[in-house]
Amino acid sequence: MSETTHDGTVATTKPVPSDEGLTAAQLAEKYGLSVSGARPSLVEYVRQLWDRRHFILAFSRAKLTAQYSQARLGQLWQVATPLLNAAVYFFIFGLLLGARRGIPHDIYVPFLVTGVFVFTFTQSSVLAGVRAISGNLGLVRALHFPRASLPVSFAFQQLQQLLYSMIVLVIVMIGFGSYPSLGWLLVVPALALQFVFNTGLALIFARMGSKTPDLAQLMPFVMRTWMYASGVMFSIPAMLADKDVPGWLSDVLQWNPAAVYMDLIRFALIDGYGSSYLPPHVWAFALGWAVLAGAVGFVYFWKAEERYGRG
Repeated sequence: MSETTHDGTVATTKPVPSDEGLTAAQLAEKYGLSVSGARPSLVEYVRQLWDRRHFILAFSRAKLTAQYSQARLGQLWQVATPLLNAAVYFFIFGLLLGARRGIPHDIYVPFLVTGVFVFTFTQSSVLAGVRAISGNLGLVRALHFPRASLPVSFAFQQLQQLLYSMIVLVIVMIGFGSYPSLGWLLVVPALALQFVFNTGLALIFARMGSKTPDLAQLMPFVMRTWMYASGVMFSIPAMLADKDVPGWLSDVLQWNPAAVYMDLIRFALIDGYGSSYLPPHVWAFALGWAVLAGAVGFVYFWKAEERYGRG
């Protein structure tokens, strides 16, 4: 193909190839385009999440501050709510139903309060995770960021709330004769493992809740059933000792993750709650539940990364 220039010479030009007949994928490859919001590799996703760590912490603190901003007592409700729950459970289960069986009377209150606080940590993480995506669609659709930031930040929010509650828990322990010792340091690895477990559950239910908003209405009933099966208000072996149930049922109930983390923290904090109350290999189960839930939850959530906020 040739054309005449202004000075009368003839120049040859190269024909521009036509885009006609190319598919959308071929056109995107030709012009270096990529899919908006495409799911990155798992390693890249972890890197992106780490880069957003400051946002995750700031978002969790902001949510925690705003949670009780309309209440007159404000942040005091962070510890008042589980304490009131513990008082109700003590009246119903400890006094009326005799759930103190197998637990010395002088440590039943620390036993109960610890169980309520620790289980509430898991319960709140799961319930917040269910709404992590569906309750923040405006943020998800407006900004580009790894969506796992939301359920992870909600798990951090519940961890911060538990740490405030631990101040009250320490006062309860001292009031009932359990004084600080080196054994209390076992709370740190126990809570770390529980946090990983809770985060994994939050990720799983965040993906499920993003497509099924009605799940948020169902989960409180599921969590309540889990609480009653986890020994929050009673000792599982003592309760089943005189019941005509197979021995494996007691083992299964004691090895369920909520019971495992409660037992470890009770063992660390309460004088008189010795290793005889713990199921065998309890630390191995605590680690196994954390790794399983954390890994499965993260991969399961990542698999649907490009679908959040759409449809």
